Amino acid sequence: MSKINPMPEVATLLKQLKLSSCIENLSKHNKAAIANKLTYSEFLALLLQDEISTREQRRFTISMKLSRLRSDKTLENFDFTADVELDYKKIKELASCRFIEEKVCIIIIGPCGAGKSHLAHAIGNCAIRANISTLFIKANKLMEEIRAAIAVNSYEKYKRKICKLPLLIIDDFGLKPFSTPEDEYFHEIISDRHETAATLITSNLDFSEWTQAFPNKLLGVATLDRIRHMAYSLTLEGPSHREFKEKTVIISKNLSNAGEGCIGLKEVC
Repeated sequence: MSKINPMPEVATLLKQLKLSSCIENLSKHNKAAIANKLTYSEFLALLLQDEISTREQRRFTISMKLSRLRSDKTLENFDFTADVELDYKKIKELASCRFIEEKVCIIIIGPCGAGKSHLAHAIGNCAIRANISTLFIKANKLMEEIRAAIAVNSYEKYKRKICKLPLLIIDDFGLKPFSTPEDEYFHEIISDRHETAATLITSNLDFSEWTQAFPNKLLGVATLDRIRHMAYSLTLEGPSHREFKEKTVIISKNLSNAGEGCIGLKEVC
């Protein structure tokens, strides 16, 4: 004699298979299948699609957390009008993440507030969406973490973790010059990643000035030679994006707090 309600048995089997989303949605989809007269295969497809979607969302959430990327810094909300000379086609190409397959470097150069970090975050977000493990880290934070790893005798382990990442984003290179032996550690990471993984680096300095960050100039030349090899470069110009945002905030305050809003606007501009 067949069981009238096999649901508890099915739930147990799903639990053994670790299909948590299927378990959560089993009753809902069972009712929908009966109401819509779905076939067994359609009902099964419905359950499995839910499981896949849940796992993808979970993976994305974990990947974003580990990447240290800002989810609000995307290409969709980047102000391309601030720099009329910006090569939009090149940015779209970088956003395709093909450079990660090529295992080359990306160099983004520009003045403070021009949007370098925003673009770096945006490209990183594109990589995460493509299921590519990524880490965003400031150059000085990278050195800080290396020193911490050395202090507990785990530098090699830390370096292996950094070097195996398909995409490493190093922000604000050269903002603070390396000390000795920080330049050696940086060289080791770049050298180990050379032609094996993609690295994106942003800087306020022109590439010709990057040697200033290295106490050992010979080591600096060797490191930069590896970065430059087959690299894509992008130079940002134009006024600071932060300046625009600050003016917007000040103008809004003047308009809301002053009776003669137009006078407040004229004074700020």
